[in-house]
Amino acid sequence: MSPFVAQWQLDPEVDFLNHGAFGACPTAVLAEQDAWRARLEREPVRFMLNELEPALDRARAAVAAFVGVEPRSLVFVGNATAGVNTVLASLPLRAGDEILVTDHGYNACNNAARYWGGRAGANVTVAEVPVPVREPNDVVRAVLAAVTERTRIAIVDHVTSPTGMVFPVAEIVAALRERGVLSLIDGAHAPGMLPLELDALGADYYAANLHKWCCTPKGCAILVARPERHATLRPLVISHGANTRRTDRPKLWLEFDWVGTIEPSAILSAPRALELLAGLLPGGFPALQAHNHELVCYARRLLLDAVGSEPLCPESMLGSLASVTLRDAAQAPGFEASPFCEPLYAELCARRFQALATFWPAAPRRVVRVTAQLYNERAQYQRFAAALAELA
Repeated sequence: MSPFVAQWQLDPEVDFLNHGAFGACPTAVLAEQDAWRARLEREPVRFMLNELEPALDRARAAVAAFVGVEPRSLVFVGNATAGVNTVLASLPLRAGDEILVTDHGYNACNNAARYWGGRAGANVTVAEVPVPVREPNDVVRAVLAAVTERTRIAIVDHVTSPTGMVFPVAEIVAALRERGVLSLIDGAHAPGMLPLELDALGADYYAANLHKWCCTPKGCAILVARPERHATLRPLVISHGANTRRTDRPKLWLEFDWVGTIEPSAILSAPRALELLAGLLPGGFPALQAHNHELVCYARRLLLDAVGSEPLCPESMLGSLASVTLRDAAQAPGFEASPFCEPLYAELCARRFQALATFWPAAPRRVVRVTAQLYNERAQYQRFAAALAELA
């Protein structure tokens, strides 16, 4: 058993290989969240009116330093999907504009593109990134090939949810800017999994979760925007900040920090989560990321052998999440909106495995995805590979 498993409250009877879905919050961080909740409830009015802003600023400073961005450009949102919706809702899209997504993109964010684009009469186009991907430039070429003179913004995953690939977003962002196309990076899996320097990346917008690989409580995510995008970026909930006369804080903070009464304990616990993870291994986050990368590469090799599949991408394009393709399902389901509709997922759960089995890019094609976190050990993947060889 991993010596780190005691840091989390996971069911010891389940081989939990799906950290990428919703993350898992360590016990010490949950205690920090409880302390913030207790502090709020002791004197709710004083806390919300006098203590919340400085507490948010301290959390923002810690998170901004971690992802390599100026705090003025960072606001908190509930999740990465909310961040993507926020950007799309703020854009002055017009009829005939195009929003570019990829066929590796997260379904919820692609749905957001269709919705907000449809309201304005804009179209959604899909860049097809063929698999297997041999090198990062395959992704760059596929995305740019789908750019037209009408492309207004491109939504590109940093780490793809269904396939686990780390896309070369720095190259994509630079190439899009040369073509006058805005970049919105869906970084749902990136913080904590990958080293980030978002100021250097220079994406117009970057949305990311902290509850996954930074192990914060659920409901903690960030939206980062280049300074020249601040003036037109508005929260989905318009509140008191819209007409405030305050000049002591950035307008972006004044609008996003107060969207009505919120439960802020997840956000305020983020510094504790970063501190905890950084202290688990000598070498801090770089050592943690290297450990998880090596472990997931080991897991993928086992699974590829077990099911007789070819890798979707080289190991250098993996973080701590990886997928392998399976034989096509014998029968496609009638309802495919849920990623958990693949019958294999229920079979795995019955055998006390938690790993994602889903249809991708569409039924009957399917993949199974595993993740690696410090609480995992090689024996878990060995058991999983044996079960998968039997079931799939």
